[in-house]
Amino acid sequence: MDSNLRYLSADDRASSGRRASLQSRRPLVTGTEVGGLLGQGSSGASCVITTDSEGRRLARQNSHVQSIELRTYIFLDSLQPQLAAYMGTVSQGFLPIPGDACLWLEVSPGMAVHRVTDIALKASTVRLGQMVVERAFGSIALYHRDQSNVLHSGDVVLEAIGSSVDHRSRCQVTWTEIIRAINPDHAVLINRQNRRGSMIQAGMSMFILETEPAGYVLIAANEAEKASNITVVDVKAVGAFGRLTLAGREGDVEEAAAAAMRAVAQING
Repeated sequence: MDSNLRYLSADDRASSGRRASLQSRRPLVTGTEVGGLLGQGSSGASCVITTDSEGRRLARQNSHVQSIELRTYIFLDSLQPQLAAYMGTVSQGFLPIPGDACLWLEVSPGMAVHRVTDIALKASTVRLGQMVVERAFGSIALYHRDQSNVLHSGDVVLEAIGSSVDHRSRCQVTWTEIIRAINPDHAVLINRQNRRGSMIQAGMSMFILETEPAGYVLIAANEAEKASNITVVDVKAVGAFGRLTLAGREGDVEEAAAAAMRAVAQING
């Protein structure tokens, strides 16, 4: 007789025997901690049993993550005041402030953005400012005062989806133009349609830019504001195409347009 059962009553010994019998016949369940069931010689350490079906599920999940397409990867080292204010007007989460570092990611399919968001937020202390889930594309904006935190989250996401900055979609400029000395009627309609940014005034010059994918207009807007004294009228960075509208004096707009186009060219370079 087992020395541990010697001083138990007959009923207690029978109950203990039934429990031992059930444990010996119980099937191993995925994720169940098993300790001390390997015999009296066991060290008592716990382990986790993973079944073949669980292994297949994990492999399938990893395959789904690896199939995520990276469309846009944009790092803004320091958000300029007007762009930060504009992004704050459309932000659903934490608001950016001027000087914050920002990472804008766009992936396909759209629902995959939830997985990307989860990976990025768990990698560092970045804050989630915006998450847009469309049928085809999904986008997120991450902010932090420390550039290294933003870059680290970006690196972890790239590693998780098996991609790199070099694999992001190329930027296609589908339209760009400077309109000089804008007409009053034209200015009024632009201001009525775009109420999140600043207003354009009659007589100003206007620079417009359209890109595919959409998120690339953000780096164009940020670099343009760094380079010149312009007014940010509209920055649409989601959807099939991104659209940027800047206004100001003719010379300032020309300088801003040149900076925006240099930023776009560097993406493809």
